[in-house]
Amino acid sequence: MNIMTLLNAMPGACAQGLIWGIMAIGVYITYRILDLADLTVDGTMCTGGAVCIMMMMNGHSVGVSLLCAFLAGMLAGLVTGIFHTAMGIPAILAGILTQLGLYSINLRIMLGKSNQAVSVDKYNLLVSLRYIKDVPFYKNSIFVTLIFIFVIVALLYWFFGTELGCAIRATGSNQNMSRAQGINTNMCKIIGLMLSNGIVALASGLYAQYQGFADVNMGRGAIVIGLAAVIIGQVIFGKIHGNFAFRLCSVALGAIVYYLVLQIVLWLGLNSNDLKLLSALVVAVFLAIPYLKGKYFTKGFKKGGAANA
Repeated sequence: MNIMTLLNAMPGACAQGLIWGIMAIGVYITYRILDLADLTVDGTMCTGGAVCIMMMMNGHSVGVSLLCAFLAGMLAGLVTGIFHTAMGIPAILAGILTQLGLYSINLRIMLGKSNQAVSVDKYNLLVSLRYIKDVPFYKNSIFVTLIFIFVIVALLYWFFGTELGCAIRATGSNQNMSRAQGINTNMCKIIGLMLSNGIVALASGLYAQYQGFADVNMGRGAIVIGLAAVIIGQVIFGKIHGNFAFRLCSVALGAIVYYLVLQIVLWLGLNSNDLKLLSALVVAVFLAIPYLKGKYFTKGFKKGGAANA
C-alpha cells in the first residue's frame, strides 16, 4: 500500500466532507435543536442537486441555481411540516412520505432521466473535483466550501439569537412549556424543517456540481452521513464548551473526520460495495461511545442511594 496514494486522496476527501458538513448542519437543526427525526433529507439531498443542475443547463447563473435549490428544499420541508403539524402525522413518518414523493418529483425535475450531468468545461461551476489541485486558491473547492460554511454558521448564529430563533430552540427543548409561554410550536416546527431542508438542498446543489452530475439516488442514505457527522462532532469536540457557532462548526468537522476515515479504510483495501455497511457501523460506534463511557468509564457511581468513588 502506497502512503502517497492516501495523501493524494485526502484533499478530495476533505472537500467532500465539507460539502456534506453543510448538509449535516441542516440535519443538526432538526435532530438537535428541534428534537425531530426528519427523514426528508434523503429526498431533499437529490432535489437540491437536480434543481441546481437543471437551472444551470437552462442558462441560469450558479448563484441563481443554488438559490432555487435552497428554496426547493424549503418547500420540501414545508410539506413535511404540514404533514406533521396540520395532519397529525408523526415526524418520522411525515419525512418518509415526503421523501417518497420527492423521488417522483426529482425524476420530473430531471425530465424523466435518472441522471443529468454538467461538464466543468462548459459551465461555470463553483466547486468541482477538478478544482482540488493546481488551481488558484480562490477557485479551490475546499476554500469555496469553507466560505459557504462560515457564512451559513454566521447567519444561523444570528438567526437563533433572534426572538423567532429562540422560540424554535425553546420548542425543541420543552414543547409544553413553550406552548404555555404563548409560542406557536407548530409554526416553529415548520420553520425549522424548512430551514433544515433548505440547507440540505443547498449542500446538494454544491455536491452535484462537485461530482459533475445529479442522480436520482444521490440522496440515498444521506441521513446516515448527516447523523454520523453530528455524532462524531459531538463525541470528539463535545468536551470543548464552545458557543452555538462552535457546535455548528464541530458538525462540519465531524463530516470531514467521517470522510477521512472512509478514505483510510478504502486505502486499506475494503471493497467499495461495503461502504454502506461501514457507514452504518461507524455511526453505531460513535452513537454507542457516550453511553459506554457513562456506563463503564465513570469514576463515581451511585448504588443504594449513595455515591461510591
